Amino acid sequence: MGAACRLFALAPLMLASAGCTASAPSFNATDVQSPLSLERTIPLPATRGRIDHLAIDPVGAQLFVAEVANGTVDIVDLKAGKVAYRIAGLKGPQGVAWLPKSKQLVVACQDGSVRFYDQKDWRAIATVALGRDADDMRVDERNGQVVIGYGSGGLATIDPETHRIVSRVTFEGHPEGFALAGERAFVNVPDDGAILAVDRDARTVAARWPTGIHRLNFPMALDPSGRSILIAYRLPATLMRLDARTGQALASVSICGDSDDLFVDGDREIVVCGAGHVDIVRNDRVAATVETGKGARTGLFAPALRTLFVAVPAREGPATIWVLRVKDAG
Repeated sequence: MGAACRLFALAPLMLASAGCTASAPSFNATDVQSPLSLERTIPLPATRGRIDHLAIDPVGAQLFVAEVANGTVDIVDLKAGKVAYRIAGLKGPQGVAWLPKSKQLVVACQDGSVRFYDQKDWRAIATVALGRDADDMRVDERNGQVVIGYGSGGLATIDPETHRIVSRVTFEGHPEGFALAGERAFVNVPDDGAILAVDRDARTVAARWPTGIHRLNFPMALDPSGRSILIAYRLPATLMRLDARTGQALASVSICGDSDDLFVDGDREIVVCGAGHVDIVRNDRVAATVETGKGARTGLFAPALRTLFVAVPAREGPATIWVLRVKDAG
């Protein structure tokens, strides 16, 4: 559903956090029944440029923010509502992951390094060199290993106990969003105009599905049933559901522009877009739209907390994290 088909009853709310200014973007939803409500904003002091991925420690109430242009990773205390610690001096931090068992923070950087930090004092305890452009990462639920997209085409798996690379799968084109499903990984490769089904155990590409007229497929999410995958394209701005076995398109809907993060919440999809919107899609139609800020395309949905975090870069105001309450689907 396009923007012209949406009914807007915009209701600006006052931003509740200290550090917000009159020039900062304000919260707007399509109607008072919006599934998102703003709980607070958290300032990211002295943070400039693009913000990349987020990760969370829900037990310790910590949010990790990869500030790629700033060369920093912020550890945000969600209870106090402020940055508790900053890791600085990094070369393009892009991906972050939290390992609850060992209480380690993993950071993947543009220089190809993957760094492991101990929670006790946020000291680097190991560095693994992948080559270049270490980016998004996922934690394998089967064994706690870390899977990282990197370089001009590859997924690397690192054992967090030994801090060694245990396997690699290579292909053509830099991997963007990807999802793990047991031994399989579904990978968006916009450089190749394709979606790959990768067998990580066999270290092979099992299938390649061309994206056709749809291009710039960055975010991806796996349906909880495992039967379908969701792909958000930037050109044209579309959310598409594909059969996870065949890659066949099952449904599509027009969404907000410059999508970069995508999450599944029951029978809804949450799309975070750099055009300054979050779209809530239900039954293959846009059910609600929330305005955020230009360039705010980084998000993280924490289902257990019923919370969506959106990183708003320093453009219209200082860089902030928006903490949005996600209402249960009715």
